[in-house]
Amino acid sequence: MNNSTKILNDIISVTRDGKEFYEHAASKVDDSELMTLFARMATVKGQIVAGLSNEIKAMGDKPAEKGTLAGDLSQLYGDLRALLGNKDYAYVAKLEDSEDRLLKAFGEAIADADTPASTREILGRYLPEVRSCHDLMRSRKLALKKAA
Repeated sequence: MNNSTKILNDIISVTRDGKEFYEHAASKVDDSELMTLFARMATVKGQIVAGLSNEIKAMGDKPAEKGTLAGDLSQLYGDLRALLGNKDYAYVAKLEDSEDRLLKAFGEAIADADTPASTREILGRYLPEVRSCHDLMRSRKLALKKAA
């Protein structure tokens, strides 16, 4: 496995964590607007996973097929937090944390001098969508916090 594949597979795993968490959260909240938002965000994450997976396949390598342990633990913590307080806010807050984690992974990979230029270019194509998702969840979190 080359360096590009390793970097992209790490990003795929973190993105898959987000996708799975959005799908899970959509089934747990009662608010239909949040259900729709979470389903849409899961779709976006799935598109990023598929796109990056195709890039890895084009390099002749195998894309990651699983998320991470950190993603599983974050989802569990979100469930526990939802049991103890405002369910909608708990899931939005943890999903915003997931978005932070993904945005950080993209930023670090792009900024790393050891990341091949072609890999930075691939990640750069997806970065605007990653930022948009992050900003949307941050705004939703702040709005829910203000309303509480």
